[in-house]
Amino acid sequence: MSKKGQNVQGHSLKDSLQSIFALTTIVLAVIISFLLFKYWMGSPANFQGGNPEGNPLPGSTLAIVYKGGYIVPFLMSLLIILITFSIERMITLSKARGKRAISNFVLDVQTKLHNNQIDEVVELCAKQKGSLANVVQAGMMRYHELQEDKTLEKDQKVLAMQKELEEATALELPMLSKNLVILSTIASISVLTGLLGTVLGMIRAFKALAQAGAPDALALATGISEALINTAFGITGSLLAIILYNYFSNKIDGFTYKIDEANFSIVQTFASQTK
Repeated sequence: MSKKGQNVQGHSLKDSLQSIFALTTIVLAVIISFLLFKYWMGSPANFQGGNPEGNPLPGSTLAIVYKGGYIVPFLMSLLIILITFSIERMITLSKARGKRAISNFVLDVQTKLHNNQIDEVVELCAKQKGSLANVVQAGMMRYHELQEDKTLEKDQKVLAMQKELEEATALELPMLSKNLVILSTIASISVLTGLLGTVLGMIRAFKALAQAGAPDALALATGISEALINTAFGITGSLLAIILYNYFSNKIDGFTYKIDEANFSIVQTFASQTK
């Protein structure tokens, strides 16, 4: 199997593993959240008379959150998923960057290319590792082949080099942005889920007040405060998701710029050194 075929197969395997990881993370987050909600927040020790259906003990935050209803564990699941995939993106981008700073690596590649030190660039890529190094290394392999090819014109060789770099880049970039859609989705649905929980809580509070017959300001205030817990959870999750999504998007944009810069240097140097 060719080097390119091995790279495609390797990326396909990574993509499958990441899909399994994403599905497993979501399922586990939901299970863990419901267990925490039911047995930790809903523990009888947090309520007056040991009854989770009764009033929370004074100052018991866990019991107050529990009173937010069954929308709360869904919101907790979103937060767990958000934290998990944020850590996963940090690790992935750190690996993609490689061992040295990207700017220094690109500068070294440009210097060696101008000196026509192709083998040294390949060695540099092997030491650097990461997505950018993979793209440059793929370009260098094709660099040798095209320089020795006597059947193609110069323009055809340059186009072939550009195509090789574009294909190598196309293999790497999806891995950088994968799972960001989960963060953007959480940013959208977290606050809406919180509002849904608040509306349901308000309905429940006013319904209980209506059945009581006489106005009870304390019961109404308690019900409203419990309902608003969902809004607080939802806004917190949405805010964190927006910040993290923009942070990772900015990192990926900067990384893509460095890849484009390296590709441009390779093509320009190749064009100047090819007859």
